[in-house]
Amino acid sequence: MVAVATRDLSRHYGKIQAVNQLNLKIPTGSLFGLIGPNGAGKTTTLRMLAGLLEPSSGDIRLNELSQKQYWREIQWQIGYMPDFFGVYDNLLVWEYLDFYARCYRLTPERRARAISDLLDLVDLGEKRDVYVHTLSRGMRQRLCLAHALVHDPQILLLDEPASGLDPRARVEMRMLLRELQSMGKTILLSSHILVELAELCDQVAIMERGQLVVSGAIDEVLRKAAGRRTIAIQVLNDPGCNSTPDRAIALLEQIPSVQNIFPQDRVVAATPGSSGGLGITSIEIEFYGDEFARADLLEKLVSDKIRVAAFNETITNLEEAFLRLTQGEVG
Repeated sequence: MVAVATRDLSRHYGKIQAVNQLNLKIPTGSLFGLIGPNGAGKTTTLRMLAGLLEPSSGDIRLNELSQKQYWREIQWQIGYMPDFFGVYDNLLVWEYLDFYARCYRLTPERRARAISDLLDLVDLGEKRDVYVHTLSRGMRQRLCLAHALVHDPQILLLDEPASGLDPRARVEMRMLLRELQSMGKTILLSSHILVELAELCDQVAIMERGQLVVSGAIDEVLRKAAGRRTIAIQVLNDPGCNSTPDRAIALLEQIPSVQNIFPQDRVVAATPGSSGGLGITSIEIEFYGDEFARADLLEKLVSDKIRVAAFNETITNLEEAFLRLTQGEVG
């Protein structure tokens, strides 16, 4: 199933096109990352999905329901955490959550149970009876997330949930988001912390100037951004079988899809049952080819008696992909 879907979603402020013809599909139960530089349209997109901004044009469907036609039903299914949130300093932590639970008209019994469960979930149980203004920023972030969860929504829209947090607080937030996903929640979050999104998210979408550049599973996005691929090959130096680094390089030079060859430092790996070692040379190549060409390359080396100990592709990381795609390197 698809939890969040947009079709030609647009929002403009006068002559400024904040979001332009955005088409997204976010599977149910996924942890989806929305990436983009400042002004890319991430916050505007999340606010439209949360029902806080009316689209200039286009459609939004949440859990297969049209936002325009079924807003009353939908508002119970989504929880929204803004990038800048206000807290009431003169309220106790439990009172803060109780206030929002009352806004959703939860019964007293359900309010009490929800507040207790949420404080345990976000690890603020011991802070239940302290004033909100005494909490650290990381604790306030977790409290705001608990506020977004007070009515037990199935879809979470989180705008920069780790913004301004120290490394330990970011780790705690990441663990909490994984736990929420394990509970069946669909989570859409925006962030500039690309490394964390790569570790955390199932899928990502990259936005630039209000438009969707690319979306999909992280591996797919990286491949679309790669242009070239780097492959590391470890060759066993076994002269008796005519398997040498020089011969491997000579073979690689004959393959059109191999553009550049970079022999690395020689390493020594111990061979089982011997006191000596077996020489291994690592060779990195720039490779321009698809999966079939990659398989053909390995088959060529093996069929020519090159003893290949390892054959691994070095994948572009998410930050490199982001920079390439937003700088227009990939069409």
